Amino acid sequence: GDSVTQTEGPVTLPERAALTLNCTYQTSYSAFIFWYVQYPNKEPELLLKSSESQETDSRGFQASHVKSDSSFHLEKPSVQLSDSAVYYCVLRDTVGGTATRAQHKPRGLGGAWV
Repeated sequence: GDSVTQTEGPVTLPERAALTLNCTYQTSYSAFIFWYVQYPNKEPELLLKSSESQETDSRGFQASHVKSDSSFHLEKPSVQLSDSAVYYCVLRDTVGGTATRAQHKPRGLGGAWV
């Protein structure tokens, strides 16, 4: 079946440290993989979306979709206190383009940086 596995938290880092959150997936469909971020007392919002084996970046975060090992690891070379949030790696079907696989609740990583 389909599944998503990501780094489990919480993870605590000092400011300006490098961050890597691992995300790997298994799917029988052609799929898109996303990183969402949920800041304290806010709704989750899209951070990064996979794109055909190319590196994508947003807000200083980067992720490279490596289809050969089914990975979409999230990285930031220097974290700030404002990056404290919960990060979710989410797998979606290309069919319809919007439905999150219901059986795969994203596993959150609580990030707290001091």
